[in-house]
Amino acid sequence: MIRWLLAWLLAVIPAPLLADELRPVSIYFKQVGQAEWSLGWRQPVVPGATADTVVPILPDTCHMAEKPVYDVTPIAVGGRARVMCEGTLDTRALGWDFATPGEAILRVAPLGRSMQVHRLTPEKPMAVIQPRASAAQVWRSYFRIGVEHILEGWDHLLFVIALVLLVGRGWAVVKAATAFTVAHSLTLAAVTLGVAGLPQRPVEVLIALSIVFLAVEVARGTKDTLTRRLPWLVAFLFGLFHGFGFAGALREIGLPEGEVPAALISFNLGVEAGQLLVIGLALMVLAAIRRARPAAETPALRFASYAIGITGAYWLVDRLVG
Repeated sequence: MIRWLLAWLLAVIPAPLLADELRPVSIYFKQVGQAEWSLGWRQPVVPGATADTVVPILPDTCHMAEKPVYDVTPIAVGGRARVMCEGTLDTRALGWDFATPGEAILRVAPLGRSMQVHRLTPEKPMAVIQPRASAAQVWRSYFRIGVEHILEGWDHLLFVIALVLLVGRGWAVVKAATAFTVAHSLTLAAVTLGVAGLPQRPVEVLIALSIVFLAVEVARGTKDTLTRRLPWLVAFLFGLFHGFGFAGALREIGLPEGEVPAALISFNLGVEAGQLLVIGLALMVLAAIRRARPAAETPALRFASYAIGITGAYWLVDRLVG
């Protein structure tokens, strides 16, 4: 078991870079006059990136009217520029030159028309500006972002897995997962709409602490504790803090003006779809272990709780020190 735990720890050492991270490239292209556009972009820092090499790809009828103004921080490289374009940009392509794997969220705001939202990837680095914005673009883009966030955000992922391991089976899992969903949906909406907010660093610490807490509860076995009696309540309370984490990630991307409700709902639906997928897979693994070797269930749960707890503790210390 010690060897397995060491192997797990070595595997997740890079995970702090993924935990609660959703920081794609953000590009904003807004028309401010008949021929004038405002361009802004922001890219998370990657090794070897310098300010003057991080520039969006403009349509072929556009050019920068002045030298870009760059903004370099420890975590991101960005810039802004005034752009002049000839004629209409309908059917023209705008994009990003991907030097590393990742994705970009492109928001295009033509004068007097609804904002368009496009998701760019290394496989599809360019997007065509449409004559009319499609509401399906917003729903599709933000739903996919939500799914990817829960599947790539290891801290949220491990909390959900630990919750399944704690509850085990039946309607108790449904109740706990529903409580977690309701809680993080409330705080996500509150922060996004400007009703509430918390600093991101304490939120990240509390999220790591929630993982450690659940891992300890799973390791304690079937002892009668408040968490085992009322898992839905614990899931709800910690879900509030996870919602602040989701909101921080969504803030990095930004929301399209005029389409905030659609973007918020579709992002949340994507998070839930990814969460249900993880819960389903975890329940399938537990069921398979029970059928194949019932006696192996307790050792497997203990090993999983130690692995999850070690990971959560690592994040907790890293975030406290950082």
